[in-house]
Amino acid sequence: MANIKRPISPHLQIYRPQLTSMTSIMHRASGVYLALGFPVLVWWLWSIASGRENYETASALISSFLGRVLLLLWTAAFFYHLLNGIRHLAWDTGWGFDLPTAYKTGWTAIIGSMVLTIIAWALGYALRAG
Repeated sequence: MANIKRPISPHLQIYRPQLTSMTSIMHRASGVYLALGFPVLVWWLWSIASGRENYETASALISSFLGRVLLLLWTAAFFYHLLNGIRHLAWDTGWGFDLPTAYKTGWTAIIGSMVLTIIAWALGYALRAG
């Protein structure tokens, strides 16, 4: 018998990405990104409590182009993780496992997170300007 080198378990090289697998990966990645952003939030809150100079430094970094991009991504990760987490809670009750519903709720989490991110940033700019 020839020694054929094949993966011993299902692998990304074999299976085509599907919405269900991609939403699972995105849920994990958004959770990691939120966890990495949490120390920045704590640092920003600490800077508020520790005086004007520290707050101005934190504000300058967060207001920079890179800071705003990271904050935008953090906002999107928050809303995606929230909506997909609600989807997971529905699954815990036994609802939504059929493929059509899984696809509808998956797209709802993706599109909903984009819409909520846009609304949050638009409100933020409106409150800042007005």
